[in-house]
Amino acid sequence: MSEPDLSFLDPAGRQTAVAAAARVTSAPAANGPGQASLPADDLVAELRAYQAELESQNKVLRYSQTVAESASERFETLFAAVPLALMVVDEHDMVVQANSMAHRSFQPTERDRPLTALMPFVRTKDAKRVRDAFALAQDLGRSEVKEVVFDISADTRITGDLHIAHIEAPQTNGPPLPQFLCAVIDQGPLLAERQALQQSAVTLQQRNEQIRASEKRLEAIINSALDAIICVDQHQRITVFNPTAAALFQCSASDALGSTLDRFLPDAAQALAFAQLTTQALLGEMTALTASGKELAVEVSVSFERHAEGETTTVFARDLTGRKKAEAHRNELEAQLRESHKMQAVGTMAGGIAHDFNNILGAILGNVELAKADCASEAPGSSVLVSLLEIDKAGRRARDLVRQILTFSRNEPPQRSAVSLAEVAHDTERLLRVTLPPAIELHMQLQVGLPPVLADATQVEQALLNLCTNAVHAIGTGRGSIHVEAATVQPDQRLSERLGLAPVDYVALTVRDSGPGMDAATLERIFEPFFTTKPVGQGTGLGLAVVHGVMRTHEGGVDVQSTPGHGSKFTLYFPVAPGGADPLIANAHTATPTSQSLVSAAVAPPAAAEPGDAPPKKPHVMYVDDDQALVFLVQRLLRRRGYEVSGFTDPHEARAALNAAPQRYDLLVTDYNMPGFCGVDLVREARMIRPDLPVALASGYVTAEIEQAALAEGARALIHKPNDVEELCATVQRLIAGDDLP
Repeated sequence: MSEPDLSFLDPAGRQTAVAAAARVTSAPAANGPGQASLPADDLVAELRAYQAELESQNKVLRYSQTVAESASERFETLFAAVPLALMVVDEHDMVVQANSMAHRSFQPTERDRPLTALMPFVRTKDAKRVRDAFALAQDLGRSEVKEVVFDISADTRITGDLHIAHIEAPQTNGPPLPQFLCAVIDQGPLLAERQALQQSAVTLQQRNEQIRASEKRLEAIINSALDAIICVDQHQRITVFNPTAAALFQCSASDALGSTLDRFLPDAAQALAFAQLTTQALLGEMTALTASGKELAVEVSVSFERHAEGETTTVFARDLTGRKKAEAHRNELEAQLRESHKMQAVGTMAGGIAHDFNNILGAILGNVELAKADCASEAPGSSVLVSLLEIDKAGRRARDLVRQILTFSRNEPPQRSAVSLAEVAHDTERLLRVTLPPAIELHMQLQVGLPPVLADATQVEQALLNLCTNAVHAIGTGRGSIHVEAATVQPDQRLSERLGLAPVDYVALTVRDSGPGMDAATLERIFEPFFTTKPVGQGTGLGLAVVHGVMRTHEGGVDVQSTPGHGSKFTLYFPVAPGGADPLIANAHTATPTSQSLVSAAVAPPAAAEPGDAPPKKPHVMYVDDDQALVFLVQRLLRRRGYEVSGFTDPHEARAALNAAPQRYDLLVTDYNMPGFCGVDLVREARMIRPDLPVALASGYVTAEIEQAALAEGARALIHKPNDVEELCATVQRLIAGDDLP
């Protein structure tokens, strides 16, 4: 038995016992083999020393046992109280020992499976890693596996790190048994925190991406904004200058950045004092300066922002140049609309009075013809005939004036067809050169191959004649020139909007004179009816109003350019006829444009009866008109030519008379516009009473609608009042004779 080292317990006693033992053992050696035995007292002393040594060793053993038991108790206490799941697993995966933390973790309820083995709890996916860790711990003494999932139940699992240490359990008989001390460190809270941190990182990344996207959108909005956006710092130095601002102020962003705000907006800098009172303010219209010093009208608003680095002011500037132009254009259109309404009102008034005025003129001209016939015996130069001729001349001028009024007031589209504008211009030229003063030159410049226009030839000639006549009057007695030009054009958008032109091709007919021109005040009123700058008795003021009415009914427009001292220029825009139809040759002396109108021609009265024959029956004409003077005149005119005439001022009486004796009458002539009654209705009722009775409709205001309605009801002719006497008689004779109308 080896001698233990117990000197740390009793060094003095240990030394005494060793010395005594040395003496006992060395004595026989000194005496040798033949010497006598030691005395008894020496033996007793040796035995006592040995006993003392044994007692000392027992004390050491008892101390070691006490220390070992204390260490075991501390280990058991530590094993049970440590806040980790600790298990001792043998080499067959049997759990030999487990602390309370392990039992609570792996068997939280009595219904869960008991902790008898470790591997059944390991998830199948992690089983291989755990077995490899046990093998590694057996070889190296220790190992660990990260994030092992232990399935406790269907709803519960633990995710933790498994730490394995190889230990040996001693046995009374045989070699020690290999065992493994396993510690499971639950990583659930750490993983949750890690996932939360990862989620926070993802969320933060998303927020950063959103912020970057928002910054990009904000930058795109600022760069694409239609308003100039300028940001300045607390020192009023520019930090943001968008492209619109660069274009508005004609300064690049690199040059503007760092400049003070008053470089471009001198007045806006003073308004930044509002930052202490509000977060935004509308400063209204201001004068801005470009980089070159040019002044601009802008509308300014500001927004103030406060942040940790200081204050930022955002200035929004909107260019008012386009708005001012639009407002000026709108005012111009409103003025044109007011002018159009005024012209329409005057036209309505003119159309309303035309009926009565035509009746008066018809009575005057008819009675003049009768008076001239009564004075046939007078000498050609007698004062009576001279007076009658002057009355006739004045009446015809009044008739032409009424026709101009009707042309101006006519709102319905005229009878238009494809017309050669060059032919109309040349016919007008022939009329003008007869009366043109010698000091005025007339120049015609017509484009070759002009397309036909969709127009009424008579009205186009009247408009051109009025413009040329106005030019002659403007030039006066001095020398001057008139230029008539025609060319195919396509008006630009602004001109089309101003004149109300459709987006089609036009033939522009221009009349330019070298007269004194007109000022702005005169230009505003030139199309007003009865407005004239000529002396009293030298103009009616209807020439340009008629031109305006002609262009309105032709879906065209008239443009005027004139400045004092530089003459005037009138341009008429006629739409090109679609389809390229053959133009009709305009004839200035053609009769009225309606298809049923008759050319004035003298027709002889009915032939006189031969002597001895029975007197022939006189043709009987029923004439209906609400004007008594006109009825009386027609009766006298037609009776002198051998007709029997029954005149009625009440259409109801005329209808009753016709109903009472339908075969008595050979012709019915009725006025169109009568109080409470329409001539078309009388035409219809007359045709119902006697279908073969020739019927004519008379009116001083014949429109396309009136013509269509009359022809649809069976009217044979339309008579325009006031008529020449011979024209009226020719129409009556033609209808009674039953001749086909041309």
